[in-house]
Amino acid sequence: MSSHEPKVSIVIPFYNDPYVREAVDSALAQSHRNVEVIVVDDGSTEHAELLKPYANRIHYLGKANGGTASALNHGFRHASGEYVAWLSSDDVFYPDKIKRQLAAMRSVDAWIGHTGFDCIDGIGRYTQFAVAPPSRTHELLQAFRTSNPVNGCTVMMRKSLFRSIGPFDERLQYTQDLDYWIRVLLAGVPFHLTPEPLIAYRWHERMGTLRNKVAIEQETRATFRTYESRYKAFLSQLGVR
Repeated sequence: MSSHEPKVSIVIPFYNDPYVREAVDSALAQSHRNVEVIVVDDGSTEHAELLKPYANRIHYLGKANGGTASALNHGFRHASGEYVAWLSSDDVFYPDKIKRQLAAMRSVDAWIGHTGFDCIDGIGRYTQFAVAPPSRTHELLQAFRTSNPVNGCTVMMRKSLFRSIGPFDERLQYTQDLDYWIRVLLAGVPFHLTPEPLIAYRWHERMGTLRNKVAIEQETRATFRTYESRYKAFLSQLGVR
């Protein structure tokens, strides 16, 4: 590890997830060696024993159950890295994820970035390859009118940006990421895309995206309504229709 490599904190929110070992293993296996792995146990009642073998290699933070936003805030606040990255406990980083994304972001002095991703199922079989959000800035901005085109577990940002934007909104149970990305954009900070797939995003029957579909749709609509007028004015200023 060279002394000039920026430190990256990988924050893994964890709640009753049997896949957590795969996530932790992938974080520890990064080719960029200057990383710290922070697992935030959000009041789990099962599968926490899976973390015991990693006691000397991760920072384990236990807390009362408060949801994903609360766990992310707790982890990001305790992060000592110059950059912070989010990894869900059921997803997997590829070995060069941090190295390649960090190099791409630093090459343009980006404050926040996201990447493409592959999809896997509950037993790790690939179901979709090279999913990438819009590559052109205006297309990404347009997409945020009706959807969330940024996969949270591909995101890495400077810790200083988190301090500037503020915490994830803990009142939001499902759309804390969408809300945060819109706040970042409204602050005038663009997302830098590394289009290659650098993570495996897992779709499985236990995931909240599937189990809470109706509630997520309702909260998503409410989030869009919250920012509708401001975001419309923001796009108008940029000349984006």
